Amino acid sequence: MSRLACGATLLIAGLALTAQAADAPKPSSPITSVAEYRLGPEDVIDVFVWKEPDLTTNGIVVRTDGKISLPLANELDASGKTAAELQKEIAERLRRYITDPVVNVMVKQINSLKISVLGEVRKPDVYRIKNQVTVLDAIAMAGGFTDLARPNRVIVLRNTAAGPQRIKVDIKQVVGEGHSSVFYLQPLDTVYVEGR
Repeated sequence: MSRLACGATLLIAGLALTAQAADAPKPSSPITSVAEYRLGPEDVIDVFVWKEPDLTTNGIVVRTDGKISLPLANELDASGKTAAELQKEIAERLRRYITDPVVNVMVKQINSLKISVLGEVRKPDVYRIKNQVTVLDAIAMAGGFTDLARPNRVIVLRNTAAGPQRIKVDIKQVVGEGHSSVFYLQPLDTVYVEGR
């Protein structure tokens, strides 16, 4: 076979492989817009251990210190972990007593997703949330502003890994600009509306 024929054959084969790769479906990436739920205080879970009814526990409430207590596994930190992470840790602990334990953790109730709305609102309180909430949503949940409220002086208090944050939000500006300036709250944020 001549060098020219050999080169042409390799070029055609390379083009065929490139075309196949372009037509092949891309592996689907997991949805990252909503992170997998992480447990928090007051959440309720069920822990099922296959073929071990004495170790299966229902209605476990994550305590305010973020821990749970289980037979043989003892106390574990549950707060901040996903169900998958927690079941892996429980299985590791049970391996001391059971060969290849199969553990399943199911979240029954989500009670830790809360925000506080305080200051010059009609119903200051702690509110449970089920999905994303904006500062405007939070103020609406709290019955709206009082007559003494300063809508341009709303503070969001947020605890972060770097420490507490104070985020100033001007509601007049948010309403004026529309969706471009929507500010979403995170669980455990506190919205404080200053007064005159």
